Amino acid sequence: MQPEAVIFDIGNVLTHWQPEAFYDRVIGLDRRQALFAEVDLHQMNALVDDGALFRETIYDWADRHPGWAPEIRLWYDRWIELASPRIEGSIALLRALRRRGVPVFALTNFGSYSYDEAREKLDFLCEFDREYVSGRLFVSKPDPRIFQIVEEDSGIAPDRLLFTDDRADNITAAARRGWRTHQFETWQGWARRLVAEGLLTDKEAGL
Repeated sequence: MQPEAVIFDIGNVLTHWQPEAFYDRVIGLDRRQALFAEVDLHQMNALVDDGALFRETIYDWADRHPGWAPEIRLWYDRWIELASPRIEGSIALLRALRRRGVPVFALTNFGSYSYDEAREKLDFLCEFDREYVSGRLFVSKPDPRIFQIVEEDSGIAPDRLLFTDDRADNITAAARRGWRTHQFETWQGWARRLVAEGLLTDKEAGL
């Protein structure tokens, strides 16, 4: 049986999320390595993903680390550059599924406030049938509770959900609940999986 809904992660599936690469370009490799060694910016971002305020959290971390304050504030001030470039092949697949009438959901570790800001700049974020955003739900992947929320809210059985994510721990958590899963590496690999599931033709998938 075909899946009843397709669920996309966002970071590194629909748009690149590689903060280290951004900082390498802006402040250079050596300074970036020193910054990330001294300041746990990923933990800062995890707080935002779990529902903390966006600008306030980042600026608070900057105040705690005055030696790196300007660099830390870049996480907010130039955030859209951290979440770039877009993965156009994946966005095309999202839109192809919608043209076929397949429900498409987002399931993402993303701050509530940063997601709202991103929707103004990343047009594809406005195209999901349902959005499951960790910052709104106050629970993040791979916690099983976030997958349970999707099941209960959508009313779709786990084995009729097809989910792609770049992170192995998130894929494992979904698979343990009985979801169909695809660990994302390239949009072409994801396209082939959608074709194999009977959701798109090769032409529709851009293959």
